[in-house]
Amino acid sequence: MARLVSTIEGEIVPRLVLTRRLTRVSNEQASESARAPDPVDVAELVRLLLAHDVGVSSAYVETVRQRGASLEAICLGLLAPAARRLGELWEEDECNFMQVTVGLCRLHQLLRELSPEFRTDEEDGKTSRRILLAPCPGEQHTFGVSVVAQFLRRAGWDVWHEFPATHEEMLRVFCQHRFSVVGLSIASETRLDELKATIRAIRHVSRNRAVGILVGGPILVIKPELAASLGADAMAVDGPQAVLRAEQICSALATVN
Repeated sequence: MARLVSTIEGEIVPRLVLTRRLTRVSNEQASESARAPDPVDVAELVRLLLAHDVGVSSAYVETVRQRGASLEAICLGLLAPAARRLGELWEEDECNFMQVTVGLCRLHQLLRELSPEFRTDEEDGKTSRRILLAPCPGEQHTFGVSVVAQFLRRAGWDVWHEFPATHEEMLRVFCQHRFSVVGLSIASETRLDELKATIRAIRHVSRNRAVGILVGGPILVIKPELAASLGADAMAVDGPQAVLRAEQICSALATVN
């Protein structure tokens, strides 16, 4: 009897508890997936961004949220795909430059409306983890960088969100300020050599000689193998992964130092 009780307490009960937890997590994930934005939502948001003022698009985003979609799902499953679709419409000559520019401006406004919800009580300016996020100088794709910035702020990072027009402007920032990590985004494969040179120059002029380098962007999502040649410490494909990689970089550098 004692052995039976011991077996029940030590093996059977823990297994039942674990099974229940896994079932609950699976059910929660399935429920979240059912509420998450889908391609139909993305297409409708793009249509509204191009045809109406930002108030109409904002109201539509709110209806998707009321359906139960999380803030993360809205950013990664609705706003970011909408930005990509606007770029595709331009490349396919379905929309002109002005239409796409207006649509992207409205999309940035939507992201700014959501920004307060990304903030945490940890954002008191006292964090020692400072990251600069910027597109490769000359790049026009900036919305993804803005989304990543929100996720890092929510994780407690002091985020500097820059759009330097030239290589020299970017390096000047690193000469004047100290950063734990820099995150650089690239959209075009033709700028890989330029980004590689920028990373090398940042390491040379940075006030923090052990600065970590994180890269991302549309071309690296499509061809992640290209990241290895850039001289970066890590690559991220979206906001949550950027937070994880930035934390890993800081931990690794702290261990080395």
